[in-house]
Amino acid sequence: MSRLILAAAVTAMLMSPALAKDYTAGSLKIEQPWARATPKGAPVGGGYLTITNTGTTPDRLVGGSVSVSSGFEIHEMAMDNGVMKMRMLPKGLEIKPGETVTMKPGGYHLMFTGLKDQLKQGASFPGTLQFEKAGKVDVEFGVQGMAATSAGGTSGHGSMPMNHGDMQMKK
Repeated sequence: MSRLILAAAVTAMLMSPALAKDYTAGSLKIEQPWARATPKGAPVGGGYLTITNTGTTPDRLVGGSVSVSSGFEIHEMAMDNGVMKMRMLPKGLEIKPGETVTMKPGGYHLMFTGLKDQLKQGASFPGTLQFEKAGKVDVEFGVQGMAATSAGGTSGHGSMPMNHGDMQMKK
């Protein structure tokens, strides 16, 4: 009986999604960095997290890098005359004092361009966030399912999967 319980525990541990961690850099609190799993051959992936500025001066996420891609961009998706549009934020994303900014599907997000390999659910990968004032912060992104809407991997009605148009898949 104990072998059965042990086997069930190990199986549950292996099947559970990678749990995201929280980080602190100066007055910034970075919570639950995560990414969505990608189909094989996808050239881009999306990253998400929450940043809270507990300080008295603004800071700005200006860039970063991840081990799984050659490029790292900060993007915003927003409605424009009834059409969802995505744009890169070349000056980064400001986090005002006392403000919490949540990067999530359908809103602000990180774009990992030039993926080196498929992002697989349950895996994790290292990255570095670059802030204007807080500097570099090393984080770990947990990979959730393709339809996940949060670091916990949940999806539900009303969630909007990220769509990057006519994305060409590698063979």
